[in-house]
Amino acid sequence: MKLKYQAGFGNTFMSEAVKGALPVGQNSPQHAPRGLYAEVVSGSAFTAPRAENLSAWLYKLRPSAMHAPCKAMGARTAALLRTGPFNEVKTPPNRLRWDPLPIPTKPTDFIDGLVTIAGSGDPESHTGMGVHVYRANRSMTDRYFHTADGEMMLVPQLGALAIFSEFGKLEVSPGEIVVLPRGMKFKVGVQRPSRGYVCENYGAPFRLPELGPIGSQGLAQKRDFLAPVAAFEDKSGKCEVVCKFLGNLWTAEYRHSPLDVVAWHGNYVPYKYDLARFMAINTVSFDHPDPSIFTVLTSPSGQPGVANCDFVIFPPRWMVAEHTFRPPWFHRNVMSELMGLVHGVYDAKAEGFLPGGISIHNCLQAHGPDVATFDKASSAELKPHKIENTLAFMWESKYLFRPTKFALGAPQLQRNYETVWDGFKKKFK
Repeated sequence: MKLKYQAGFGNTFMSEAVKGALPVGQNSPQHAPRGLYAEVVSGSAFTAPRAENLSAWLYKLRPSAMHAPCKAMGARTAALLRTGPFNEVKTPPNRLRWDPLPIPTKPTDFIDGLVTIAGSGDPESHTGMGVHVYRANRSMTDRYFHTADGEMMLVPQLGALAIFSEFGKLEVSPGEIVVLPRGMKFKVGVQRPSRGYVCENYGAPFRLPELGPIGSQGLAQKRDFLAPVAAFEDKSGKCEVVCKFLGNLWTAEYRHSPLDVVAWHGNYVPYKYDLARFMAINTVSFDHPDPSIFTVLTSPSGQPGVANCDFVIFPPRWMVAEHTFRPPWFHRNVMSELMGLVHGVYDAKAEGFLPGGISIHNCLQAHGPDVATFDKASSAELKPHKIENTLAFMWESKYLFRPTKFALGAPQLQRNYETVWDGFKKKFK
């Protein structure tokens, strides 16, 4: 059955899985509709400015507070799933690139398949992010997850995900993204081996960037973001709820499903977005503008124009320009970059950057096209052409991406990555 969604970004939505479960006007002084429990979840401080205030009212079968104490999970967290501060190993200035991490052969769900590649800041100070890879070949059934450390942006690369959250169901496939607000409980279903990227954003929630001189149209539009409609599990029996809190995984035993929200209204909701709906802006004259024109969502840092994290994509698009070098120029950027590839070939690298792979180019470390790409672009006929069958993305941040001990020791780390810039000949006329 095809799922239904509500369209818009930042809207105050309302939805009920059972007619009459939502209150009309304010709640009754003594009883919520249909005898449900009223509960508010706040994603911002109570006194945040109205335009930035995030909250939602839930109407539930049981209060969320009704569960056993949390108990620490095993040592796996310290080994693979990390949270800032990322100081377990020294961060090298080297340009870094990884091949795709393999999907485990033994049964592995979304939680057990998470591994941290890099990060910055820490959740306690609400700065920076953690970047993880998920690998899963088994659905979560009586197991659920939520993180108090940050909101989670999932970028599937292989296999579709069926996400059942407190607010309803979302299906997301490669080429789409889904964002789950901080603290929201959910479970992930898979039909085939699946892999993808996760940004656990410790900072301000993602929002649409300002458009400035672009005007009212272009980039991502509010109407193309989709929120779920209410759906709930009325299920009793033992289940496990895993909580990520200050970098550690804790588990609590419930006697019922935590996805027991019959109705809700508010603007603190999960959402999905089809990246094919992004309206790319590009040059029609000469040279090419900065990659910031490809920003889908941004997490502001408090410093105007400087992001805690920008989510930037490089989708299929027309390249139309005169008398100019088409791929990204060689550059050194005060902002740090972590890139992933969903499918296809990235236009700035001839080989070695594979779907499911990752690269890191940190603050002011020089990078750009490899020799083969440079030579091809320098002799190409300058006519309009379309970049097709590709989707790369970048999380860009004012903070450094500090690789984890696991990532620097992984066999997928390309030990000779920096040699892609060997072989450039001296040029001078």
